[in-house]
Amino acid sequence: MTPVGALVWLALISCLAVSCGDVGTEKAGGPGQQPSHHGPRGFRNPHLPDRGRTGDFFRWRLGLGPEEKPAWPPGEVPSYRPRVVSPDLARLKNPDPRSLQVTWIGHATFLIQAGGLNILTDPMFSERASPVSFAGPKRLLPPGVPFQELPHLDAVVISHNHYDHLDTATVQRLGPGPRFFVPLGLGAWFQDLGLNNVLELDWWQSATLGPVRLVSVPVQHFSQRTPFNHNQSLWCGWVLQTPGGSVFFAGDTGYSPDFREIGARLGPPRLSLIPIGGYQPRWFMRTMHLNPPEAVRVHRDLGSRQSIGMHWGTFGLTDEPLGEPPLYLEKALRDAGLPCEEFITLGLGETRSFP
Repeated sequence: MTPVGALVWLALISCLAVSCGDVGTEKAGGPGQQPSHHGPRGFRNPHLPDRGRTGDFFRWRLGLGPEEKPAWPPGEVPSYRPRVVSPDLARLKNPDPRSLQVTWIGHATFLIQAGGLNILTDPMFSERASPVSFAGPKRLLPPGVPFQELPHLDAVVISHNHYDHLDTATVQRLGPGPRFFVPLGLGAWFQDLGLNNVLELDWWQSATLGPVRLVSVPVQHFSQRTPFNHNQSLWCGWVLQTPGGSVFFAGDTGYSPDFREIGARLGPPRLSLIPIGGYQPRWFMRTMHLNPPEAVRVHRDLGSRQSIGMHWGTFGLTDEPLGEPPLYLEKALRDAGLPCEEFITLGLGETRSFP
């Protein structure tokens, strides 16, 4: 394999669900004991057994996994025609301070505006989710808001270090202006870029910025950017407690009991941003990526008043058709007896306000 080919494989491995050795079944310890998600060589998922999945990754890529029935009849999935909305730049520059305003930029990148602050999630503006600019998963559509049209940013929250969620070129463009809130173990990565305005948080730790309290919360995923740093940094979701209501940002996750605990400890979110894409094949993706029925379950576990689907339609990372997640989400809502208005998707560049 050429060096370029090896890097492309590494990007795919890091962006998806290799999860070599997600370990740990013990419960959180008492006072003075190590938390159950801390391991001797890094971090781990408390709700998963100890097993590596590198072999499963190559079985998937070589088409050697078990045959699965498609989630949606292939002939009934329309050609991918994403809804693109011209961003309302005046609205972005002058948000109503009394409401919670959210704009989908693409994949897991949202602009959240609340309490007079502008907060960006998992910023990804590059053409490829890859360690190199000339190979790897390519962006299907430009960002919903051009980088140069972003308002002044006060904060950036990072869920984990995969290339489709933590992009070096984008972070360098953001520069030292915003404060970066990151999971444990990622601070050094930012400092190596000369960015010192960064705060690391463990699960359930919190920090405040102006009127907003940011809480790092557990989700089920993993971290990796090279073959040598598997699970050396933590992964997390975020709850942003703002004057306009709380926002849950899942980052990237499989289904786990954590969501019931988040809702119980921090209260039902006003708004949740939940992944709905990256789920096929289920035999491989199930532990690390939600499918739409599981996303609806997360919405209910949290007690979320409103949810928005993310992590779809921007990069072709997995096997489901690109246009399938919103259709599958609507079916999952019907099957759960919930109104479709309760869990929606946005067009790229679309802004919604939640009074």
